[in-house]
Amino acid sequence: MPMQDTPEDRQPGEARSVPLPGSERAPAPGIRDSLGPVDPSRRIEVTVILRRQEEMADVPSEAISRDELASRYGASAADLDLAERTFATLGLDIVESDAASRRIRLAGTVERMSSTFGTSLDELTSRSPDGSAVTHRHRTGGLHIPAALDGVVVAVLGLDDRPQARAQFRAIPLAAAGTSYTPPQLGKIYNFPAGTDGTGQTVAILELGGGYGQQDLDAYFQGLGIATPSITSVGVDGGANQPGQDPAGADGEVLLDVEVVGALAPKAAIVVYFAPNTDAGFLDAIVAASHANPTPAAISISWGQSEDSWTAQARTAFDQAMADAAALGVTVTAAAGDNGSADGATDNKDHADFPASSPHVLACGGTRLQADASTGVISAETVWNDGPNSATGGGYSDVFPVPSWQSGTAGHTTHKPAPRKAGRGVPDVSGVADPQTGYQVRVDGKDMVIGGTSAVAPLWAALVARLAQATNRRFGLIQPLLYENGTQPASGFHDITVGSNGSYHAGTGWDPCTGLGSPNGGALLAMLQAKGLVR
Repeated sequence: MPMQDTPEDRQPGEARSVPLPGSERAPAPGIRDSLGPVDPSRRIEVTVILRRQEEMADVPSEAISRDELASRYGASAADLDLAERTFATLGLDIVESDAASRRIRLAGTVERMSSTFGTSLDELTSRSPDGSAVTHRHRTGGLHIPAALDGVVVAVLGLDDRPQARAQFRAIPLAAAGTSYTPPQLGKIYNFPAGTDGTGQTVAILELGGGYGQQDLDAYFQGLGIATPSITSVGVDGGANQPGQDPAGADGEVLLDVEVVGALAPKAAIVVYFAPNTDAGFLDAIVAASHANPTPAAISISWGQSEDSWTAQARTAFDQAMADAAALGVTVTAAAGDNGSADGATDNKDHADFPASSPHVLACGGTRLQADASTGVISAETVWNDGPNSATGGGYSDVFPVPSWQSGTAGHTTHKPAPRKAGRGVPDVSGVADPQTGYQVRVDGKDMVIGGTSAVAPLWAALVARLAQATNRRFGLIQPLLYENGTQPASGFHDITVGSNGSYHAGTGWDPCTGLGSPNGGALLAMLQAKGLVR
């Protein structure tokens, strides 16, 4: 049981503390240019996550309201009050608190934050997930929390603001592409449901850098003969739409996501959430998007990183936030990674990419596609693999167990090598991702072809929005519907049976390269209608 100290009886900095499980953080990779301790007077903000008042054993089969989420699965009033009073007594400012998302946003000096959470913060330069050098706050080891909050606080994010994720895309000049497709052509090839265009639906897109310019969007959609969709941007934790300012070229990621969703669901409202590329910023963006009004049909995430590059507390907090999203009726689609079965790791082991490996996310893998754009006929579709660092991610989670809806798949035993342990299989679904057969887009005034599993996440988000329009319902955790056929080829999919992503090979039915396969949207809608899932 938590030790219930009386915070009013303590002076700032005098609270007894206990370790925060799962907060241990390894040194950042490629450290150089250590600049010493962070200025103790600098003011920073962090995100604190509290425990649920009731565990969510399973995501509700029908979408619930935000009020119901708060009353059942949010933070209790007593926990929220205790945490606010404790942190205020310790000299920290409460910027925001929310029972439904169980979050408290705290602000204070580096000195006060370090004292409260039992750590020290240095400023240094390290290698970010995309390979560039970046200067940031840095900590190692575990955190501590006030003893009064033992068991109440489950995560503290944002003290260390190293870049947490990388954009999962690959770009090539238009002239260098062998075969490429516009998103509407892919809508035809993948048989997106006729008579749907996303009307009445909202699709959220999460971005951790970069931006888009209206001139690019107007020129792109005019070229497709489509009116520019409704696109708005929302800043989270100081993030903003800033095209042309990202040194890693994240504009390509942003415009790919927006143009794919906009071209495949042109009548949907598209909301792009920009947040800092930190564990706190990423989580806060997920919460902002999933708790928005109106509730989106889908959230597209094209950013990720190998599971072992996250703290355990961050993985848990993210997974719970995406479970909340599913409970609210939101389907979260996420790129499965672009670095093969190793996910770019250098330890000679296979790794799944997170957040795609969360069982509350529809993980999206990649294929190489040969099809007739005019007729929509697919002549060949295989696993995308152009080499170790240009291939679809896929494999098995080391931290999340096999979910119930995936337990009927035989992939864990039939697709060699067998995983070290039976974890959640990635991906769930797939679509074209090979840049050699990629997506025609426009970025910063240039026409180019972009691939990567980051293109598949918005493709599936657009499809989910059109299925939601056709059935007049939101699906939330859609995987139980998709996996009903177990080891056999699933209804509504093109089964991919040729190719590998490194360690794993494609096969009949689900496999750890392309999941259930690429979509046949019309057949998926027919399957949903046959189940009576129409309001």
